[in-house]
Amino acid sequence: MILWLCLCWGFSPSAGQPDSELMARYLEEQLLADYSIVEQVARRIPRQAKFLQRLETRPRMSEFHVRSTIISRYAFTTVSCTMVNSGSEAREAVFEMQIPAAAFISNFTMSIGNKTYYGEVTGKEKKNSTDDKEKHKKPPSPTEGRENGYETFKASVFIPRKMQARFTLHYEELLQRRLGKYEYTVSIRPQQLVGRLRVEVNILENSGIVSLEVPPLRNSRQKGNGKAEGKCDVSPPPSTVIGHTKTLAKVTFNPSVVEQTRIARNGILGDFIIRYDVSRELSVGDVQILNGYFVHYFAPTDLPPLPKNVVFVLDSSASMVGTKLKQTKEALFTILQDLRPEDHFNIIGFSNRIKVWQQDRLVPVTPNNIRDAKKYIHNMSPTGGTNINGALQTGAKLLNDYIAQNDIDARSVSLIIFLTDGRPTVGETQSSKILSNTKEAIRDKSCLFTIGIGNDVDHKLLERMALENCGMTRLFQEDEDAASHLKGFYDEIGTPLLSDIRVDYPEDDVEQVTQNFFPNYFNGSEIIIAGKLINRTSDKLHVEVTASNSKKYILLKTDVAIDLPSRNDIRGVPGLEDGKGDNNYIERAWSYLTIKELLNSRLKSDDIQEKDKLMEKAKSMALAYNFVTPFTVLKMKEAGLHSEPPQEEFISPSTDGIGEKVQSLQGHKAPPGIRRGQDKQRFKISKTSADGDPHFVIDFPSSKFSVCFNIDGEPGDILRLVSDHKESGVTVNGQLIGAPAPPNGHKKHRTYFSTITILSNKPERSYLEITPKRVILDDGERLVLSCGRSAVVRSRSLEVSISAFSNITVTIRDSISFVILIHHYKKPAPYQRNHLGFYISNSKGLSSDSHGLLGQFLSHEVKLLQESLNTSRQEVGQNLMGPLKASPTNTLKVKGRLVPVVWKQRRIYNGQQEVECWFAKNNADKLIDGSYQDYLASHPFDTGTSFGTINSL
Repeated sequence: MILWLCLCWGFSPSAGQPDSELMARYLEEQLLADYSIVEQVARRIPRQAKFLQRLETRPRMSEFHVRSTIISRYAFTTVSCTMVNSGSEAREAVFEMQIPAAAFISNFTMSIGNKTYYGEVTGKEKKNSTDDKEKHKKPPSPTEGRENGYETFKASVFIPRKMQARFTLHYEELLQRRLGKYEYTVSIRPQQLVGRLRVEVNILENSGIVSLEVPPLRNSRQKGNGKAEGKCDVSPPPSTVIGHTKTLAKVTFNPSVVEQTRIARNGILGDFIIRYDVSRELSVGDVQILNGYFVHYFAPTDLPPLPKNVVFVLDSSASMVGTKLKQTKEALFTILQDLRPEDHFNIIGFSNRIKVWQQDRLVPVTPNNIRDAKKYIHNMSPTGGTNINGALQTGAKLLNDYIAQNDIDARSVSLIIFLTDGRPTVGETQSSKILSNTKEAIRDKSCLFTIGIGNDVDHKLLERMALENCGMTRLFQEDEDAASHLKGFYDEIGTPLLSDIRVDYPEDDVEQVTQNFFPNYFNGSEIIIAGKLINRTSDKLHVEVTASNSKKYILLKTDVAIDLPSRNDIRGVPGLEDGKGDNNYIERAWSYLTIKELLNSRLKSDDIQEKDKLMEKAKSMALAYNFVTPFTVLKMKEAGLHSEPPQEEFISPSTDGIGEKVQSLQGHKAPPGIRRGQDKQRFKISKTSADGDPHFVIDFPSSKFSVCFNIDGEPGDILRLVSDHKESGVTVNGQLIGAPAPPNGHKKHRTYFSTITILSNKPERSYLEITPKRVILDDGERLVLSCGRSAVVRSRSLEVSISAFSNITVTIRDSISFVILIHHYKKPAPYQRNHLGFYISNSKGLSSDSHGLLGQFLSHEVKLLQESLNTSRQEVGQNLMGPLKASPTNTLKVKGRLVPVVWKQRRIYNGQQEVECWFAKNNADKLIDGSYQDYLASHPFDTGTSFGTINSL
């Protein structure tokens, strides 16, 4: 009987615990239906689910969603988490998220029932006795615990019975290039199976994306019962979808409950990682300029490595016993093997005693020396205390004496690599004294790189020692991957390519420039400088990069164009999470770098007044950009007003595009009272259009005739229909979708417009993305509208009117109007697809320089010529149209080009008439400027003016 009950309830009789696979399938098939109406929360739950809930008293996580947008290495991340309390009493819900220690939190909100609490970044006040009284409130903590370069954000609330809580966390970071790749990591640790779990990462890199990869989930910081993926597996996690073009990439991870169970029986516990690099030119690097700010990325390649003089200073105290020392030895064996013949090295082991392998010298890299060094390391045994000060003094003196007394290569780079697992216990133990002694001993003649293993290290001491001596620091946990971490860190600094790098810009052109001098540049890394432009009327920025020492001098010069809207202006790309980032992601990258440098400068300073000054400057800047830093804090406040969305429209999240987000309807007004009779109203528009397969029609009212042509594009092509970005600020792009050709047809396939994108940047940025099902409008606030509901939405310069299942009218500044027809098939044939038609209703606001497949004809007249039988040519007026229909040799004169045409009758789809037109064959050869390939956009929001030479064609 007991066995039978276990089987009925889905339990494993041997373990006495719920079978996760069966439980997962049950949750996916039954409970997920409840999550789809989770807003109602109070729902009927089957007996089995109720039994499982009694076993699990904490609120259930129904949704965990991470959406990130990375633009030119700058990442905006939004984490949304929904927890449901289905119990009969209030329960505590804890939202916990590990974020990169280098990231800045920029916003946090909580919604519990019908109340919303938002985070406000304020200056951190000095601690006082009242702090203890506030602890019981458990405010959100962005720095609660640090682990392997990650910090834990935690917030807890009590959820009333039968209600839900939603947490939304925003943070930003500038990705660092290591070992030739940028690595973006999302921590996924719900510690339970989640009804809806989704990670969506969108990347926009105008330089071009290369070597995009998604490795298996990383569980090196594993907790609980999470089960790691097999080490030999290099494929992406299950349910990962990767797609990218030259400059855009989208990666999604959307595991079902069953797939989550296969990864880890009690919920995923790992890191979702994306690695990529960008295309580079061998020059001064990539300088991106936008709205008065610039970011300069410098990462040269294909340079010969510089020789190294390196001293390894290794902790061999008693606390290193076991795994720590074993892993250190394994890493050092590999590192020694990677030294180059031109390098010189030595090894120091320290505990309470200092042991130098080769007294008073550095030895060259030879097979015998490498063999002897490995023997020395192998024989190191853990004993005694930790004399950090003495070890560093000895290492610095050894390296400085060697440099002074030997005729070393002046191009060489001198490094001290220091590794410890503890705090100073022998000799000098005061951190301040150790710091001053180390700096005095090194005397800017070498760089110190520090490595801490385990939880007992003084990470602040190691970090400051590295900062003060032109180095870097890394902290690693004591786990099975320690050896690979150590080797990976050495690989970052093992190949110096340049030393004494200085990046200069004209003093009269820039201000508030971040650090522009760097002692070393290592292969696979990147130098980043940012600043503000003083002279914003200039059309270029002069950049000089120098790298020098006593025997070499490299100078790179270039002028960077400041007006680069087609390259750096992403106002056509869907908005970032807080509505600010896409306005100027370069400015936020500059603020991020500046605050980081202020924090580092304060950490290095010993002057109290200077530290206070740096703190106030960092605090002021953090408040201006809404960043949580060591000097600012996130305080929660209850929102004063709670308004329901207007009932006219159904608003739902969207999963397409770059960093998409659905925001409130504030700023948009959808007036009620639209009559159903309007849905199918007849409308009068211009014949100038692109519709159907697609068929293009150009109307010339003054000449009393029309011209038409076809474009036989490929599915996925994005055609630039109207391009007037520089003048009126308007761009229209249309993306094609494919379908099989009709039987007995001459075409291989058909193409239709699946998406029309309209972008406008004057007087303010806005964009529309229209498909047969929905309209996405973003003019600072983001709104998703259904094409099946009539609505009118107005902003200051834009009006969108939707006639349900019929058409969308877009009016820009009352002088430009477009009509988009919606073509739905109830029972489509195999060669039919739901698609859109694009019609120009009013083009008065477009400039005479507008271009695109349709736009280039809006301000130009076309003359019709006829060749008579005796080859004499005459211009044909409107009165001769009748006879011309029968003539086989008619010609159009377009911008000095002669285009043969034939007479055709063509139906357009505005519901009113057929069109008689002169048809230009062969993809409008000679009719349009260039060829149709010249009108292909790189992505739907491309406002580029790459067709800048069209007038000369």
